[in-house]
Amino acid sequence: MKSLWIVIFITVLIWSGISPKDQFTWFLEVLPALIAGVLLLVTYNSFRLTSMLYFFILLHCIVLMIGGHYTYAEVPFFDGLFGAERNNYDKVGHLFQGFVPALLAREILIRKNVVNGNVWRNVIIVSICLAFSAFYELIEWWVALMSGEDAEAFLGTQGYVWDTQSDMGLALLGAIFSLLLLSKIHNRQLKKVTGN
Repeated sequence: MKSLWIVIFITVLIWSGISPKDQFTWFLEVLPALIAGVLLLVTYNSFRLTSMLYFFILLHCIVLMIGGHYTYAEVPFFDGLFGAERNNYDKVGHLFQGFVPALLAREILIRKNVVNGNVWRNVIIVSICLAFSAFYELIEWWVALMSGEDAEAFLGTQGYVWDTQSDMGLALLGAIFSLLLLSKIHNRQLKKVTGN
């Protein structure tokens, strides 16, 4: 499983890095995937995650690498999708930005026994995801300020005035969907990993 994950990750990363639309944007978009990959390798023996979480982290990394290769505003098949006036591939990325961190936060909070009770745990998980999404939007803003016009592809607003708010809204929906759809399956996998 670990080897297959690494092979897929590296294969998509190499493809993504071959003649990307914009090298600077590629680096910015792929950097979180690279950080995640390193963290997962470093913690694999000391804090092994559920196979479902590894799968969704890999999917999220692939979303980032595809966005890095084309830039989010120019990913094929997303132009005019469902009658939209803009390429909405970045919205897929922001949905994942809530969906996958919700599973990660849930797994850490449960395994470390940080919060008692499902309701408070879910509130904290959603709050973590919103904080993460807001922080990412701040990073995009800082990059735009530091690099000027070069950041337009990274920001991916495509002239949409509510881009930042809709990005965070989609991360919120992703976190809620993740908790609603996957909590029971996640609980079963957690029992296998922890033996409880």
